[in-house]
Amino acid sequence: MTTRCLALAALAVGLFAVAPGVRSRANDDKKPEPAPKFSAAQVEFFKKDVLPVLTQNCLKCHGDEPGKLKGGLDLSTRKGTLDGGETGPVVNLAKPADSLLLRFIHYKDENHKMPPKGKMSDKDIATLEKWVKDGLPVSDDRIGGGGVKPPPKGGQDGKRYWAYQPVKNPPAPGVKAKEWVKNPIDAFVLAKLEAKNLKPVAPATKAALIRRATYDLTGLPPTPEEVDAFVNSTDADAYEKLLDKLLASPQYGEKWGRHWLDVVRFGETNGYERDGPKPYAYRYRDYVIKSFNADKPYTQFIKEQIAGDEMPGHNPDAVIATGFYRLGIWDDEPADPQLAVFDGYDDIVSTIGQGFLATTFNCARCHDHKADPIPAADYYKLVAFIRDVKPYSNDRNVRSANSLSDITPPDQRQVYEADLKKREARVAVLKKMMEAIEDEIIKTLPAEDQRAAEGIDRPQVVDKKVIPLLKGKQKDDYNAMKAERAELSKKPAPPGQQLALSVNNCDRNPSPTHILVRGSPHAKGKEVKPGFPEVLGLPDPVIPAPQPGAKASGRRTVLADWIASEKNPFTARVFVNRVWQYHFGRGIVPTANDFGKLGEQPTHPELLDWLASDFMAGDWKLKRFHKLIMLSATYQLSSAGDDANLKADPSNALLWRFNMRRLSGEEVRDSILTVSGSLNLKQFGPSTYPKIPREVLAGQSVPGQGWPTSPPEEGNRRSVYAHVKRSLRVPILVGFDQPDPDSSCPVRYVTTVPTQSLGLLNGEFANEQAEAFARRLQKDAPNDLTAQVKLAIRLTTGRTPPAAEVKADAAFVERLKDKHKLTDAQALARFCLLCLNANEFVYLD
Repeated sequence: MTTRCLALAALAVGLFAVAPGVRSRANDDKKPEPAPKFSAAQVEFFKKDVLPVLTQNCLKCHGDEPGKLKGGLDLSTRKGTLDGGETGPVVNLAKPADSLLLRFIHYKDENHKMPPKGKMSDKDIATLEKWVKDGLPVSDDRIGGGGVKPPPKGGQDGKRYWAYQPVKNPPAPGVKAKEWVKNPIDAFVLAKLEAKNLKPVAPATKAALIRRATYDLTGLPPTPEEVDAFVNSTDADAYEKLLDKLLASPQYGEKWGRHWLDVVRFGETNGYERDGPKPYAYRYRDYVIKSFNADKPYTQFIKEQIAGDEMPGHNPDAVIATGFYRLGIWDDEPADPQLAVFDGYDDIVSTIGQGFLATTFNCARCHDHKADPIPAADYYKLVAFIRDVKPYSNDRNVRSANSLSDITPPDQRQVYEADLKKREARVAVLKKMMEAIEDEIIKTLPAEDQRAAEGIDRPQVVDKKVIPLLKGKQKDDYNAMKAERAELSKKPAPPGQQLALSVNNCDRNPSPTHILVRGSPHAKGKEVKPGFPEVLGLPDPVIPAPQPGAKASGRRTVLADWIASEKNPFTARVFVNRVWQYHFGRGIVPTANDFGKLGEQPTHPELLDWLASDFMAGDWKLKRFHKLIMLSATYQLSSAGDDANLKADPSNALLWRFNMRRLSGEEVRDSILTVSGSLNLKQFGPSTYPKIPREVLAGQSVPGQGWPTSPPEEGNRRSVYAHVKRSLRVPILVGFDQPDPDSSCPVRYVTTVPTQSLGLLNGEFANEQAEAFARRLQKDAPNDLTAQVKLAIRLTTGRTPPAAEVKADAAFVERLKDKHKLTDAQALARFCLLCLNANEFVYLD
């Protein structure tokens, strides 16, 4: 071995300080204990024999690059070797022969064969065996005993990277064109434009502005009367008054609640093969809509969803909010039940991390994050916070006590609780007696059936194998108990009882959480406690002991308080960035769920911080924040192009114009229902099942299963109330890019594909609504084709058409009647279908 290699090896094993960027260990802050004194022969053996073996076989992955330690195992110091990695300590000084290190190098562990490139020679293995049995002698007990200065928390990257820094409140920059600035937002935007010698385009017309604002805040088009009133108003405050009216509209919460449902992967079924229902999931959707309409502070909104069940007193809204945990997919028949439990935790950690913090903690489930300073330990610290949340269900029952809470007011609940407890007690007795009879028969069955009866397949074994074998009095007794149990179960829910999808039956003292090697629950590593991301350098949280009578551990309250804190560098930035994205079509950080290094960088970082600071200073209230954005000159810009600007900034990253956008799937459907006069504005309650074409239903394994089509009036409610079945969704919504509800959606990417035009032109829904649209026109403007055409254009575009356009369109309707022999109603319906297919209808300037 060369002198250089020996020097590197010596440095690697206890002779160098750990480089910045290595994550600190739990005991780094404690004063290290000195290593034992080793004999001269042991030290010489270490230098001459052990170091070369480690250098050649181990240190490339476990020491030469301290910032990239595989499996979290650091063999560069004696202390690091004793601490171990994700699998725990790799050397057992009390029982050296049991050391994991020796199992690994002997290839006795299928998941950990070290080195992976090929087994070491018998001589090298014997060398390391002796080293372990001798107690890990090293050449310098002072350093080898752990006297390495711990690295800074989170490494140097954590100190520099913008997303981990406290939110600042920068002053608005100075600009040349001061007259253009309506509020500080404009100063930040204009400063960037002037630096590139660009100028903003002209403001939008009043007609375009009211249509833009109305869709942005309610998801519905303005009426012709509303457009006329705004366009013709001479009131200098007309626009601000318009915003106040829209923000006070009940439809505001429906529009902005749908944005949040994208973030939290809202679905009303469990996915997978059976895609069973999530009972009462609609209550969470209604909670979200009501929260936005009430202008609930975002901090309260966070705390209710993360830890609403831990809040004191009778608080139905807070309990309903914890339905957040139950919205994801759930496998009711997992091949690996333990893995399924941690898949459920992963879904929650992913949604909390990306939704509230724009951080991809889920990338550290199986290994340290590949780009951000997030070790696997950070991921499992978050898991530890939520370990008291039990799985959706302990069996295949979708109405699990783990996921349903009784939110009935206490005075009403007392009326039926006594009877309910009596019935439940009797059911429990019957169940135990029936199982005793079943067990007698099961003992006589083949071993395969006995094993199946020990798990979730017991009901099938009982039905198919046990019941047919019952005889005589045993059979009579069993059937009598079964009938009584069924009768007790048939009794309707107590009058007035209200149930909600939520977390329930939580563990007051959760099981320990371990780092799982490669994400496998069958390979437990070190135990971790609840904690915050290491890169932030925060002290470990204090988790209070559960209070007497508490139904949960209290850990999630600590997590919620941290997320909702003004000192959290992520929360306010992430939320204001989302709001900005929903108004402008793109966030200041375009990757709304990822502020890390794999995401895109902010185009206006100072503006992002200023917005976050303003949002927090405004008590985390959203409605005033909407007004701040929408009253800016930046929001009120036209979407018109400019040759010079397009050449310098073709993507409009600097916001020299307003980005034209297409309506979302919900806006398209709701707008069609609005202009046709069919929209039902009824709010809240169980979801509706809009009519789905027979051809689409035929794609199900059992056509129509789980989709009981609602009556037309109910089916024509707003799209936010349409049932979200993961395996079957409303075609027009999916066609216009409604996201997959299996995971958090950061942004709806707009596609342009032929099926969108085909669906709007030939689809059953579009044609039915075109006929309804024609009937509305005939009712509102009877026997006047010119007036009907003019009204159709006004309803679908918001503008008043010129006479020449009306004349040409009326002539088109007459040609349909003359050439194709259509009736007045049929020809007008074809024209209405044309209006629904116009770009002007589905795009906003």
